[in-house]
Amino acid sequence: MDNAPIGIFDSGLGGLTVARAVIDKLPDEEILYLGDTAHTPYGPRAIAEARRFTLECLDELAFRGVKALVIACNTATAAALSDARERYWIDAHIPVIEVITPAAKQAVATTRNRRIGVIGTQATIQSEAYRNALAAVPGLHVSQQACPDFVPFVERGVTTGVELEAVAREYLQPLKDDGVDTLILGCTHYPLLTGVIGRVMGEGVSLVTSSEATANVTYNELTDRDLLHEPWAEGDGPHHQFMTTDSGDTFPRLARRFLGPEVGNVQEISIASGASAQ
Repeated sequence: MDNAPIGIFDSGLGGLTVARAVIDKLPDEEILYLGDTAHTPYGPRAIAEARRFTLECLDELAFRGVKALVIACNTATAAALSDARERYWIDAHIPVIEVITPAAKQAVATTRNRRIGVIGTQATIQSEAYRNALAAVPGLHVSQQACPDFVPFVERGVTTGVELEAVAREYLQPLKDDGVDTLILGCTHYPLLTGVIGRVMGEGVSLVTSSEATANVTYNELTDRDLLHEPWAEGDGPHHQFMTTDSGDTFPRLARRFLGPEVGNVQEISIASGASAQ
């Protein structure tokens, strides 16, 4: 048993979709969530810059005593996974869980015609992380499309509307033309856009998100390593914590909308100093 929290990191709001799935899968666990809202979105940034921001945020979570780290951001995973596993798992024995491999495995199990589409940020697509994850499976046709405007829509709280649908149609048409029957939503912000993405792609296309698959991996890692939280006493329960790197009110408002009442106070922290901004 280990009663320390699970650290979940994302560049902003998107990782809340993973946090929701982890809370549902592991209701006794406490979550310590960090959204790097001062630097979101990561997608347009250089890989080296995204790697630096990612490791700084993971350092903060590790310093606060988490028992596992979930990188709930595809861009951050593509940029920093190997460094993170060396720094935290090999050196500090903190399991590091990512979102790309679980989604890739789920897509392989889902596809019927072996034509898989991937959408993600510019950095994720350029990294070829999903194509590499799928390369071991023979006979797959993989089509990729960067969707750089999707994250800003979500970060503004826009998940429906004519403007968003027009952008989605432009992005997704090449994947429809390629005849994909399975589409990986290769950014944890994108599950918040499943309504419009599903509408554009049509009922015959299965949408694969990393949230549920990543929660399953988290459950298995904690179980296999005897890191599960002990059962709570009657009348008590987990107290989740949420942190951001800027002082805006957008994250608390949208976090409560997208995740629910589990989001209480949101603390602003300074990654550079490690001190809270009161």
